Amino acid sequence: MKMTLKMTLKWKALKPWMTLFAALVALQVWARPPMPAALSFPSGKVETIHIVQWNAQDLPKIYERSAQLPLTDKEVMELVQAQFSSQMIVKMIEERRCACDASAEGLIRLKKAKVPEEVLQAISLHALKPNRALGLLVNVDFAGNSQEARKAYLYFFIEDGELTRVFRADVNELLGRRFQHEEEIDRSDLMVARKVRRIRLGGLVPLKTYGPRKVLVVSSANPSLSHPGQLSEKEKAEAKTYNFDYPRTSLQSVCQLTIAYRQDAVLAHQWRFMDSRFQCEWN
Repeated sequence: MKMTLKMTLKWKALKPWMTLFAALVALQVWARPPMPAALSFPSGKVETIHIVQWNAQDLPKIYERSAQLPLTDKEVMELVQAQFSSQMIVKMIEERRCACDASAEGLIRLKKAKVPEEVLQAISLHALKPNRALGLLVNVDFAGNSQEARKAYLYFFIEDGELTRVFRADVNELLGRRFQHEEEIDRSDLMVARKVRRIRLGGLVPLKTYGPRKVLVVSSANPSLSHPGQLSEKEKAEAKTYNFDYPRTSLQSVCQLTIAYRQDAVLAHQWRFMDSRFQCEWN
């Protein structure tokens, strides 16, 4: 009886603690976040890669570009003729890239110039991408205070292989619209101050063939010209012709055409096409 009484007393003494322990266990289970669903990784072979062993020096050489201008076909051939090692020329091409003709014809031409095959392979990999369009900025300057163009249509024609690309502007419509433009004062004549309005137009001219190209700029009263052969003899005589060499690859492909209109000396209310300039930048 005494032993049973002692056990009963001990149980009564431990019961509050047991209740508290059960509550804590229940609270822990309740507060535990739900187990995530199994990720659907494949159950096949496993390969472990220790990234501590990675070395930044092992990155491809494309990340080691130089700030120097790209090499050209001519410069590569000059380096070969100067007996630079193939390894050194390849390293230069990897660092500087190459504004080279990496087409089949271009590589054949370099091979005939005794450029080693490993250099040709580097050119094929690191040459700049081919030009496919010409960025053209057109500046049209109007000097004076006239109201309309004497010949209302401005044309420029660009050769593109067997195709002639025609660009046309209605000058009076151009004058009547609002563009982002500058206004300056022409003080080249000390006696008369002429107002100059410059309208700027920019766009891309698609050009698919490379090499020597011709640009013809002309003012005409004909609204429907589609080829320079349709120009009158007088218009042909007044037209401005420019030649440029369109490279297969280059750092940039940007040309600027500036066209000058001036107040007519006799018919003061009319603008007269006077002159133009054309220039390009490649590298």
